[in-house]
Amino acid sequence: MDTKDIQQLIDFIAQSGLDEVNVETNELKISVKRYSSAPAAPAYQPQPAAAPTPVATQQATAAAPVAAPPAAPKAADNSNYITIKSPMIGTFYRSSNPETPSFVEIGDEVATGKVVCIIEAMKLFNEIESEVSGRIVKVLVENATPVEYDQPLFLVEPI
Repeated sequence: MDTKDIQQLIDFIAQSGLDEVNVETNELKISVKRYSSAPAAPAYQPQPAAAPTPVATQQATAAAPVAAPPAAPKAADNSNYITIKSPMIGTFYRSSNPETPSFVEIGDEVATGKVVCIIEAMKLFNEIESEVSGRIVKVLVENATPVEYDQPLFLVEPI
């Protein structure tokens, strides 16, 4: 493991919200701990600052009252759904490999603990389990695309 790999590990921890990571190989052992949440804040500040477009969109919506009413009912429709969010940064996969079917499809019922997808982070494939019981209403992420921490993945209608 060279310094570039170590720096990538530190960056991953800073962006993921993890407080501690231990990595052990035949050559070395690394333990990275974060004692306060203060370092995580700078990692998230560039994203909102780099996206001034939503502010302009909100101003345009306020200037055009006709556009605001259609957006309000859509938000109300999603209010009775529960969102399954990504617990980490990585690459989202709907199935364990390209030849197998997706873990869940729209309309499938899921129970607490059922695997709904896989997120690959640093060459580790992490099964993401549902924390709610219900019916999958919408898949919010395309297969094999990057996802951020806390990014919505699925909408679930509670049963």
